[in-house]
Amino acid sequence: MEWLNIERTALPGSFDLFSFYFLERQSRQTRSVYNHSMEIAPQPSPKLSVRKALVWIAVLMAVAFVAVSVSELQNIGNALQRGNWLFLVLAFGLQILVLCNNAETYRSLFRLVGVEESWRHLFFLSTAFTFVNLVAPSGGIGGVAVFMDSAKQRGQSPAKAMVVGILYAIYEYVTLLMVVFLGFVTLIRRNQIRGGMSGGEITAAILLLLSTVGFGLLLYIGYHSSERLGNVLARFAGWLNRVLFRFTKKEVWNPENARTLAMEIGEGVSTLEQSKGRLLRPLLFAIANKVILILLLTSIFIALHVDFSLGTVVAGYGFCQLFFYVSPTPAGVGIVESLFPVILNLLRVPLADGLLITLIYRGLTIWLSFGVGFWSFRRLQQVLGKKTGAGSAG
Repeated sequence: MEWLNIERTALPGSFDLFSFYFLERQSRQTRSVYNHSMEIAPQPSPKLSVRKALVWIAVLMAVAFVAVSVSELQNIGNALQRGNWLFLVLAFGLQILVLCNNAETYRSLFRLVGVEESWRHLFFLSTAFTFVNLVAPSGGIGGVAVFMDSAKQRGQSPAKAMVVGILYAIYEYVTLLMVVFLGFVTLIRRNQIRGGMSGGEITAAILLLLSTVGFGLLLYIGYHSSERLGNVLARFAGWLNRVLFRFTKKEVWNPENARTLAMEIGEGVSTLEQSKGRLLRPLLFAIANKVILILLLTSIFIALHVDFSLGTVVAGYGFCQLFFYVSPTPAGVGIVESLFPVILNLLRVPLADGLLITLIYRGLTIWLSFGVGFWSFRRLQQVLGKKTGAGSAG
C-alpha cells in the first residue's frame, strides 16, 4: 500500500524533533486520502509508530550521553567526597527548587496562550523538555516537540504549545544575557578583558543575543502575518537545503512544512493579544530561576571552603550557562568542563578549586535534571500511549 511506503521512507536520518511532528501529520493526512478514495476501512499498521520511534531514539541518545560521560561521573563522585555535606545537601535542594520553579514558569506561559494546565503535569512536561534538550544540542528549543506531542494527544492546540516553547527560550535568553552583562562588568573591573580573556565569551554572548532577536522576530512576524512568516521560513528552508545538500544529499526541511509551521505559529501567537498584562509574570519566574542557581553555585563554594565574592559567583554562573546553550555538544559536555574552570581562574579562583566546583555544579544541574527528566519523559510516553490506546479502542 502506498501510504505504508511513505511512512517507511519518511523517517529522517538525524534526530530532528520537528520532522517527527510533521511526519506524523503527513502520514495521517495520507492515510485519510487513501482510505477515502479506495472506500475501505483502514488497516492497523504493523510497524513501529512515530511516537515509539521517537522514544527509542531519545533513549538511545540518553545511553550514548551517559556512555561518553562515564569519566565525568567518576570525577563528580570524587569531588563530592571533598565537600561539606550540609551545603551540598542545600545545593541539591536548590536544584529541586529550580525544577519546580521551571514548572511554574511554564504554567504562567501556558496561561498567556489561554491554556490551563495542572502544576503536576507541567512538572513532568518541563523536566522531560529539559531531558530532551540535554541529549540533543538545540540551544534549549528542541524539547518543544515534547509539548507539541502532549498537547496534540490531550486535544489541545500544538501551535500554542510551540509558542510556549519559543516564549520560554526568549525569557530564558533575555534573563541570562542580563547575568552575562553583569559578568562582563566584573571582568572589566578586574582588568581581565585584556589580561587573559579570549573572545569566546563575547562570541557566545553575541550568538545568544542573535538567537533571542531571531525568536522575537519569528513571533512578531507571525503575529502580524502568518503568510509573510511562511514565505520567510520557506526561503530559509530553501537556503538551508542548498547549503546542506552537499553533506546530506537530501532535502533537510520541506518548504511546505515551513509554511505549515508558520500558520501554526501565527495561530498560537494570536492568543497573546488578550494576555499582554501577564507578560511580566514569566519574566519574574525566569529571574528567580537565575537567582536560585546563583545561590546553588554559592553553596558549592562554601561547601569546598573556597573564598569568593558576589561578582565571582554571578559572572561564573552567567558564562557557564552561556556556553551550555551555545555549545555544539549535548549539554556542553567536554566544553563547559574545560572552559568553566578557566573562567573561574580569571575571576581569581584557584584552578584546582575551579575544577572541583565545576564537577559538583555540573553533577547537580545536569545529572540530577537528566535523571528526573528521563523518568518524566518515560512516564509521559506511557500515559499518552495508554490514552491513545483507549481512544483507538473506543
